[in-house]
Amino acid sequence: MPVVVANPLQVRRYAGAIGLLAKTDAFDARLIADFDAIVKPPVRQLVDTKSREIKDLLVRRRQLVAMATMEKNRLTIMPKALLPDIHRHLQHLNRQIEKIDATLEAAVRAAPEWAKTREILLSVPGVGPTTLYTLLADLPELGRLKPKQIAALTGVAPFNRDSGRLRGKRRIRGGRASVRTVLYMGVLSSIQCNPILRRFYNRLVAQGKHKKVAITACIRKLIVILNAMVRDQQKWNENMD
Repeated sequence: MPVVVANPLQVRRYAGAIGLLAKTDAFDARLIADFDAIVKPPVRQLVDTKSREIKDLLVRRRQLVAMATMEKNRLTIMPKALLPDIHRHLQHLNRQIEKIDATLEAAVRAAPEWAKTREILLSVPGVGPTTLYTLLADLPELGRLKPKQIAALTGVAPFNRDSGRLRGKRRIRGGRASVRTVLYMGVLSSIQCNPILRRFYNRLVAQGKHKKVAITACIRKLIVILNAMVRDQQKWNENMD
């Protein structure tokens, strides 16, 4: 079913721009209707049940990983008497993470529409199961957008801040944080094992770019490549540079 999902922050900023400062149910209904008529946010399909299930599993997985990290950190500061309990809790958390990973893999394999996309994405050096699941759940537009659009949706497209003779720094903003975060971690691996991204990263650093800037550029390059691969239904090859 086609729906429109409006960014709440954009709607409130629109309200401020037109001087609508009050907030009631009636005002909100009128505001959203006006926002839709003037701004015309894009229409997209409602997220299906399988995608929501994967998204919920990913959220829970991130929670468990965060708890496991906190417990690992406690191993260095807590009294020795408490270490066995922390180790037991860590083992339990790791079992839960493994269980969720198995459920995620089964859910993706059971969906025929995802089978080909799974093969395509996992063929890329540096792209693992967590990146795959996140892209399937949080970036369903992958393969259907233009390069600049997919980069902006991921939050790695540079935006200008120029005024008159002032030329401000280009900065990234917005986008889907969950996708950007998992791609950031993926790129840290990719610049070691993916020949295209490794060459691209090394070239930027050699040109004097800050390492964080180079990594952001690699994220942008990776998501554009993944978008093209899914669009063309083509597996990875080293001639995609």
